[in-house]
Amino acid sequence: MDLDLTQEQQLVRDTVREFARERVAPLAEELDRESRFPYELVADLAELGLMGLPIPEAYGGAGGDTVSYALAIEELTRIDSSVAITVAAHTSLGTMPIYLFGSEEQKQTWLPDLASGRKLAAFGLTEPGAGSDAGNTRTTAELRDGTWVVNGSKMFITNAGTDITWGVTLTARTGENEISNIVVENGTEGYQVSAPMKKLGWRSSDTRELSFHDAVVAEGNLLGRRGEGFRQFLEILDGGRISVAAMGVGLAQGAYDLAYAYANEREQFGKPIKSFQAVQFRLADMATEIEAGRGLVLRAAWLKDQDRPFAREAAMAKLYTGELSNRAANWALQIHGGYGFMDEYPISRLYRDQKILEIGEGTNEVQRMVIAKHLGL
Repeated sequence: MDLDLTQEQQLVRDTVREFARERVAPLAEELDRESRFPYELVADLAELGLMGLPIPEAYGGAGGDTVSYALAIEELTRIDSSVAITVAAHTSLGTMPIYLFGSEEQKQTWLPDLASGRKLAAFGLTEPGAGSDAGNTRTTAELRDGTWVVNGSKMFITNAGTDITWGVTLTARTGENEISNIVVENGTEGYQVSAPMKKLGWRSSDTRELSFHDAVVAEGNLLGRRGEGFRQFLEILDGGRISVAAMGVGLAQGAYDLAYAYANEREQFGKPIKSFQAVQFRLADMATEIEAGRGLVLRAAWLKDQDRPFAREAAMAKLYTGELSNRAANWALQIHGGYGFMDEYPISRLYRDQKILEIGEGTNEVQRMVIAKHLGL
């Protein structure tokens, strides 16, 4: 059993770590305060080849493995979750459906701009009345005279309304008891994107509500076979859980980093608070749980890279790291005391950003349902 990273994986981790510290960290507080999308950082990430890290080079990607991708997402989240989710949602949810289920013509047409980061992609699954119950999709796509006519709405969609957004892959009912995936490009008549939604956290990430009113889409924009949309999006969610689990580890690590630094500089009763056993034990617990969570994430990523079943492990990693990030952010803020409650300290941003990791990409309850199913319960 070899738990060492390859040289290539170490290079990706170290490159993203340096980028996050030097380019993202100085802007993170400002982007959050202004709820401003990080166009300049996305452009830099695209130049580094990180917007299509796991996509083959033949389609404009970097040809990296899932382990490298998970490491990159962890390092970005360690500094700022909004930047990390922009990359993760674009890659795992927006671009991956086209790579996995698209025809060769669709791949050649759409992937080069997406994998290179010149354009962003979104994934339209959640609806106002269908969140955890994703199979309860109400959006419809009716085939009329060789075109799809789409009606319905999608909610909480990431990357759907930026200036560089290409389009969205959405799930729609194409018949009775039939769900398919259809690509709708931005600018399509009848397709409306709401103003940016105001959020507790992830404030510089782009989140929108989408509406479709007789939006006419080419018949060739069907992704994969008609009626296979439900199976397709379940597969997409399995892979996406690895990246969100990596975000859980990254946020926990970032919270630990802030708490550790503060414990070294903050003095009470004439000495640094790191000398008090209560603080030492809390930091020791955080460090231990972070290592455990990282192991779960890398295990799931490695299984995916080996073309072995990984859905159970991805759900376990997502569940554990989501709850871990909650504990770590809470403990880190507690170590900061009253200062942690002030927005001028970055732990307050991590504290706000954390909660969605227990909701998005399947709630904790959904993860337990998935795990229970794999256990035969």
